[in-house]
Formats: sequence, C-alpha cells, structure tokens
Amino acid sequence: MGTFMAKPGEVERKWYVLDAAGVPMGRTAAEAARMLRGKHKPEFTPHVDTGDFIIIVNADKALLTGRKLDQKYYRTHSGYVGGLKETLYRSLMQKRPEFAMELAVKGMLPKNNLSRHSMTRLKVYAGAEHPHAAQRPEAWTQNLWDAKRRPTGGNV
Repeated sequence: MGTFMAKPGEVERKWYVLDAAGVPMGRTAAEAARMLRGKHKPEFTPHVDTGDFIIIVNADKALLTGRKLDQKYYRTHSGYVGGLKETLYRSLMQKRPEFAMELAVKGMLPKNNLSRHSMTRLKVYAGAEHPHAAQRPEAWTQNLWDAKRRPTGGNV
C-alpha cells in the first residue's frame, strides 16, 4: 500500500468562518494558517494546496495580549535613506484591523508560492457581517480560546 498524495484537481474546498472576538490575535491567526494550508484534513499533502477558504470576522475585537498595543510596530521602508515608516499597533488596530490580522496570518505561513496563493483564500472583515453567505460557510467549532489561560494586560 502506497502513500496517498492529493492531486490539485481533486481537492474539495469548504468555506469556514472564524470569529476573532475576544480571542488573542495570534491564536486566531495560527488556526487560520493551519486551515489555509489544509493541515486539518486527513488528505494533507505538503506540496499540494489542499486548504480551504477562511473568513475571519470581528477582526477589530481581536485581543493583543501583554503590552503589544504600545510596544509593537508595523514597519515599512521605501528603500531610500530615511525612508522608514513606523506605525504603532494601537493605531493600526483602530484604523485597519483587517490588515493587522492578515499580517499575522501571513507571518505564520511558510514563505513560498503555495502560501502566497493560499493567502488569496483568506477573507478578513472588521465587523460581524461578511458578503459570503452564498458560499454557505460553516462556523469553525474548535475552541480557539482556552478559558484557563487568560492573558494579562493589553486590550483585554
């Protein structure tokens, strides 16, 4: 009996909704990255994109634990001398919470073409509403938040 290898044409994709309200951003991003790669499926194959579509709602209500809101920066550089731009995560979460969640998920995926293609199946929304009702997404039932491990500080 040989090892099963998924073929790109045979992959069946589902739509799932992850609710980020009251959950640390890293836990939500880690679960979304795992599902985008398809590691939750028994037919996972590392070199084939077997992941599903992921909708993350309530990105504006995701928690950043500790003092990350005041100590963590999003940095970009233009390539010119003095071209560094820094944005504090407190202002980033107020202005663009969807982008902050996308950055977290992107950082948890491997850096290759397969993962860059997987990021196109990630949909992030700041509020509770999303326009993907026609795809009949299922709510992801796994617990993202362990009640015993409560974070301290931050926007908890």
